[in-house]
Amino acid sequence: MWRELELDRFFAQRLPRSRKGTRWDHVLQVLVCYRLIAPGSEWKLHREWFGNSAMADLLAADFALAEAHKLYRCHDHLLAFKEELFGHLVDRWRDMFNASFDVLLYDLTSTYFEIDAADVPEGDKRRHGYSRDKRPDCPQVVIALIVTPDGLPLCYEVMPGNTSDKTTLRGFLGKVEAQFGKARRVWVMDRGIPTEEVLAEMRERDPPVSYLVGTPKGRLTRLEKHLIDKPWQEAREGVRVKLLCEDGELYVFAHSDDRVAKERAMRRRQMKWLWKRLGQLAAMDVAREEMLMKLGAARSKAPAAWRLVDIDMAQQSATFTFRLNRKKLRALHRREGRYLLRTNITAQDPALLWQYYVQLVAVEEAFKTLKDDLAIRPVFHKQEHRIEAHIFVSFLAYCLFVTLQRRLHALAPGLTARSALDKFAAVQMIDVHLPTTDGRELRLTRYTQPEPELLLLLKQMRLVLPPQPPPKIAAAAVTTNPARGEDLLV
Repeated sequence: MWRELELDRFFAQRLPRSRKGTRWDHVLQVLVCYRLIAPGSEWKLHREWFGNSAMADLLAADFALAEAHKLYRCHDHLLAFKEELFGHLVDRWRDMFNASFDVLLYDLTSTYFEIDAADVPEGDKRRHGYSRDKRPDCPQVVIALIVTPDGLPLCYEVMPGNTSDKTTLRGFLGKVEAQFGKARRVWVMDRGIPTEEVLAEMRERDPPVSYLVGTPKGRLTRLEKHLIDKPWQEAREGVRVKLLCEDGELYVFAHSDDRVAKERAMRRRQMKWLWKRLGQLAAMDVAREEMLMKLGAARSKAPAAWRLVDIDMAQQSATFTFRLNRKKLRALHRREGRYLLRTNITAQDPALLWQYYVQLVAVEEAFKTLKDDLAIRPVFHKQEHRIEAHIFVSFLAYCLFVTLQRRLHALAPGLTARSALDKFAAVQMIDVHLPTTDGRELRLTRYTQPEPELLLLLKQMRLVLPPQPPPKIAAAAVTTNPARGEDLLV
């Protein structure tokens, strides 16, 4: 995957050897492969993973490549090439997959640091802010990401942890236009990102910048009386829409049967738990303050269901009564599975607009991969530029991950990138040591023969394992550790 994206050539031209001969491009490749295959700290890479991997043989290097200080210092050289990397990857994905970057999905996430906020220097990007990880007690940074509906990333940016979502879009619009030129792109976003001012600017640009964005529930309430008389149109199976043109925009009121079933099941599950918990609390004999704490805990665990319940608590005691607010339930019942979208693409097929919007899940999937499969946190670095370089390495690992996923989608559908890596882990690289008659030792480095299932996967993906390394003669016995075979794929 590294070679197919031509990252070996890209970084070899930009990361020259050090005066002592260190191949920084190889150090970076080790860091990225480690993040993709078995993510952890740089210290673990140095102490354990590199010796158990095949990276030294594949890069024709030795353990000096994974010295701890080199792994850390490599981070100091990376950020200068971030913008160039974005353009390079876009060109490669266009060549490899005929990828289109006409529809851009934009969203933000955060990653936190379990540190004392008092230790963070002034002006650092690690700041307290709205935490999507439910850790408001920890400083964080905000990561903004643009991907295509296929999950291919266009670019990303690291921002201070207290950055408001609404302040990010204008800068990204300029950033994308400056690097990739003006083009007719469709920006798809959630409702909390654009402001009315930025949307007006997008409409007034030459050419206009197309957008599709969700709207707050308050706007649905305002437009509901205009939508009542509009007929439902079948956008696709299970999805009906009503269209309303107003002030140069098209409002798409969509009803999805699948979303109704999903949201209703989630609401019922929460309500069932909350109702049972309130019954348990009502039967308890505890102090008023303790009861308030317990009710607060129940509210935080089932916030959606809590809004549908009326609770009356005595002024001086811990006793309370609770009942279902049927009026709120009926209002919620009418809106489950229904979304109001707004766009300045007035001539577009509503079914396609709905498809664009539901593809926002591709951004959420990218964030999930970064946080779970690639373990972007915990971040062990303390300097801001190395923290950003750590995210840069994680971004590169995600690029390998999604490239492998795209290859599998076309050639081995049904197999995920992680399951493919797990299959390649079955291949081991071992050293066979044979003594010679003159007291030296012949070392044969060999990888094990893949199982038939893996051979079929290799054939389907049109991959060829590298040739077996040539034998080496050593003056003394050399001991090595068995290697993990998924390195051969990267």
